[in-house]
Amino acid sequence: QCRDFPGLRRCIQMLIFLLHVANMVDGQIRYSVPEEMKKGSLIGNVAQDLGLDLKRLRSGRARIVSGENIQYTELKTDKGTLVVNERIDREQLCGDTTPCSFSFEVILENPMELHRITVEVLDINDHAPVFTNIDKPFRLEISESAVVGVQFPLQSAEDLDVGQNALQDYVLSPNDNFILKQHANPDGSKYVEMVLQKPLDRERHPHLSLKLIAVDGGTPQRSGTVNIDVTVLDVNDNAPIFNQSVYKASVMENTMKGSRIITVNATDADSGSNGLISYSLSKTKGSAADIFSIDEKTGTIFVSGLIDYERHRKYEVRVEAKDQGGLTGSSKVIFDVFDVNDNAPVINIMSFSSPLSEDAPPGTTIAILNIKDADSDKNGQIKCSLDGKLPFKIETSITNYYNLISDQYFDRESVSEYNITITASDFGSPPLSSSTKLHLKISDVNDNAPSFDEAIYSAYVTENNSPGISVFAVSARDKDWNQNARISYLLEDTQVSGSPISSYVSLNSETGVLSAIRSFDYEQIKQLQLVVKAQDGGSPPLSSNVTVKIVIQDQNDNPPQVLYPVQTGGSVVAEMVPRAADVGYLVTKVVAVDVDSGQNAWLSYKLQKATDRALFEVGLQNGEIRTIRQVNDKDAVKQRLTVIVEDNGQPSRSAAVIVNVAVADSFPEVLSEFTDFTHDKEYNDNLTFYLVLALAVVSFLFITCVVVIISVKIYRWRQSRTLFHSNLPVIPYYPPRYSDTLGTGTLQHVYNYEVCRTTDSRKSDCKFGRAGSQNVLIMDPSSTGTMQRIQSEKSILDEPDSPLEVTPWTIQTWICFLGYLPDYIPYEFVILNFIIQSIY
Repeated sequence: QCRDFPGLRRCIQMLIFLLHVANMVDGQIRYSVPEEMKKGSLIGNVAQDLGLDLKRLRSGRARIVSGENIQYTELKTDKGTLVVNERIDREQLCGDTTPCSFSFEVILENPMELHRITVEVLDINDHAPVFTNIDKPFRLEISESAVVGVQFPLQSAEDLDVGQNALQDYVLSPNDNFILKQHANPDGSKYVEMVLQKPLDRERHPHLSLKLIAVDGGTPQRSGTVNIDVTVLDVNDNAPIFNQSVYKASVMENTMKGSRIITVNATDADSGSNGLISYSLSKTKGSAADIFSIDEKTGTIFVSGLIDYERHRKYEVRVEAKDQGGLTGSSKVIFDVFDVNDNAPVINIMSFSSPLSEDAPPGTTIAILNIKDADSDKNGQIKCSLDGKLPFKIETSITNYYNLISDQYFDRESVSEYNITITASDFGSPPLSSSTKLHLKISDVNDNAPSFDEAIYSAYVTENNSPGISVFAVSARDKDWNQNARISYLLEDTQVSGSPISSYVSLNSETGVLSAIRSFDYEQIKQLQLVVKAQDGGSPPLSSNVTVKIVIQDQNDNPPQVLYPVQTGGSVVAEMVPRAADVGYLVTKVVAVDVDSGQNAWLSYKLQKATDRALFEVGLQNGEIRTIRQVNDKDAVKQRLTVIVEDNGQPSRSAAVIVNVAVADSFPEVLSEFTDFTHDKEYNDNLTFYLVLALAVVSFLFITCVVVIISVKIYRWRQSRTLFHSNLPVIPYYPPRYSDTLGTGTLQHVYNYEVCRTTDSRKSDCKFGRAGSQNVLIMDPSSTGTMQRIQSEKSILDEPDSPLEVTPWTIQTWICFLGYLPDYIPYEFVILNFIIQSIY
């Protein structure tokens, strides 16, 4: 079929088409089956021919997609076979088109595959040749003057079969006057003419009855018969003759009924009634006789039916001109139908995946569309587009199939659904279009972690709060949806002062509310820093952390504490002021602290009571006691001041301290005035016993230490003598020099407080003041002596490896720990301290 030029061109086009299809589909197979097969008959094994597994057919939900109204085939997914589903009538399906075939697609999902299957329907000889109006005989009126060789067109038979099964031959019943002559039309159909081979004799045979038999070439052979009645007329020896053997005309499809197309013309050389011609259209194959009509007198052909280019692109009709004598002439009219863009594209959604996961990669197939246009050429060419700027694009698949695919990554949090309008337009003039809408939903993926508005939150709570009070509420947001956006709050395991954070606060996992478990004390904890984790309910879950600082706010719950002067129990501590002191002389300084903070710790000092209020004043901010006038001889030696230390809290708290001041130039004068001080309380009778016992113990320890020191010195002296007589080098060692510098003022510059405590704080405070300059008078009412400690510079040279160094402060510390002493120190302890100081 490819030898001649048109066949070669057709083969090249077919080859290009097949190569194009092979690039677009995964597989394409072709089957051939005869028509009229029973339902359920096997066509072929699709699974085997496409190389597919039966499990793949079932998991992919393989199905047949066909644009035809009748589903001729059925796919058995359990066997992978293709069987006949409906009766296949080749004549109904294709008419006279050969070869006859229909195609459909097999679609599989997950992943999506598309395979085309073509089934060629083979013709069987199931139709016999049929003449039109078989019930009525075909009548001919022939003049007896008809010359030998005159041809009489006969009615053609129609056989719906094709090929060898189509009409093959005509047979005329035996007679003496006529023989048959067969002709072939360009489309392959045949028509027959009856040729007069012997002149008629109306006198002998005025009427002839013949049979025309049409036979096909099938096995078994089928035939059709029509009766021919020949009436012999009187002499009419000229038949009508058309001026053209073939007429051609063009007609647009959808031409209105009654429109004039063409006029044919025939002439008859006879005169009179034998020259009068009437026109008619012979019954031809197909429906052309129903679409066209002719005026019997003028020969004008009109449109009488609907012309559809999509059904027939060309029509052929045979026109007969008949005179009154019964002679006829015939001609052929060919109508070429021109296409009009009267069909809009038809969109069929073959598959649509919704919802689509937001993590679907670009290039994911979302829908498969089948778009067809029944028009031809440009009127049938389709352009497919999307309305609006959407993250999708359309790609062509196999013929008439289009894939809607994603063009970028999706973000459900930005756009959760898309309304997609797909428009298909042809290239006609004017163009026709149709559209369809798809509603695509984007399903959520847990791709967003919870987020807090701030990186660090600060909360404030006042100390001494009630346990269980709500302190703060954290809140996080998650852009995801449903379970992926369900947030739970967790408290990270951190330590605060060696204790887990969960022992201080609790966290509601649903609301994010932080509550205090205990009452806070600002003086112990000033700030809590904890980490809260927000975790969503996705799989796997995502989380984020935020730091929460809980600042404890101070309350004025602590009164000021006086550090100096120290209030002793029984002894009187007095500050000495010389009578020659000028105005503004610094007597002493009240030192106090407040463990609160802020304005709760701002201290102010006020003089509440004084023996002589005109002599002293207290600095409001610094607590310094100074003279406000010149001291004179009239001022009493004993001065007693009561100073109030008050903080700035609301409400404020205060503490009082009594300061004894001695106005004198010498100690005897002071002593004579202070001997009448009375005790503030009665001493315990056992106190003397304890002090004597402590003195004995200290004396024993002192003697032991002296013996040990002397022994060590003698031992080292002997060692040094041994080293002196040896050849070893001697490296002298000089210990550091310790010195106490005397001051010149009445208030020491540095205060050192050494404190030792037992479980009874009221009886266990031993306080020793050491300073560069000390002029503090310690007196006991029952004592007549006065002690003024003046430390001078002293150099100590000791061995570098001395095993024991004993100082007065060491012995004092021992005494402090050997017995729990009350806050009031009696004269016995003063004497003991004096003895120790004298020894050293």
